[in-house]
Amino acid sequence: MKNEPKIIFEDGSLLVIDKPAGWITNEADTTINQPVVQTWLSKNLKYPISNDKTLRSGIVHRLDKETSGILLVAKTPESFEYLQRQFKERKVEKSYTALVHGKIENKVGEIKAPVGRLPWRRDRFGVMAGGREAETRYKVTRYYSQGNEKYSLVEFFPKTGRTHQIRIHAKYIGHPLVADEFYAGRKTARKDRTWCPRLFLHASNIKFIQPKTGKPVEFKSGLDSSLVSVLKKLDKIDYT
Repeated sequence: MKNEPKIIFEDGSLLVIDKPAGWITNEADTTINQPVVQTWLSKNLKYPISNDKTLRSGIVHRLDKETSGILLVAKTPESFEYLQRQFKERKVEKSYTALVHGKIENKVGEIKAPVGRLPWRRDRFGVMAGGREAETRYKVTRYYSQGNEKYSLVEFFPKTGRTHQIRIHAKYIGHPLVADEFYAGRKTARKDRTWCPRLFLHASNIKFIQPKTGKPVEFKSGLDSSLVSVLKKLDKIDYT
């Protein structure tokens, strides 16, 4: 299959893989005939829990279907539990690269806004009273323009791991992600898709404690070719 996941790193306790956009992370009743990372792992790799459905073949966390980048996979029950605990205790440091609409004037900031499932749209989430605590730091790395439109390339650092958190928080501050069909608005997303074929969100970096050694390790993933091509279509603005 074209654009299969790539193994960035592997040892006896874990795998670090690069997930392509368009791949669903975990198997579900609705994922038949679609590319799924969990299915790919169980069919192509052999490790102690590769076929363990209750432990999701070792997948410790998830990425949205259209999000590319780093995904952690445990190879043993012990590693799975150890890594999952780090996520629950917020000891895992992650960063994502995203292109958002508009020029974010504050180049460094923090977004704290509770996120919950929308009662009137069960597949969508949003900032809402009574939602779960959610916190995201960000740093603008570059400004771009296209005609009269301006864009910001941003590194997001989620402290919590709510579903769609970065996408929701970006919209909340008035800068939705480019080509986000859920949260940028249908008309905007449709226009974006004429020059950006997918959601511009990439899991670019992860730092955690290695289960075997107990020492911190860090892995990076560069933007895939489709997102690099998107940036080449835009004009850079002086970073001032």
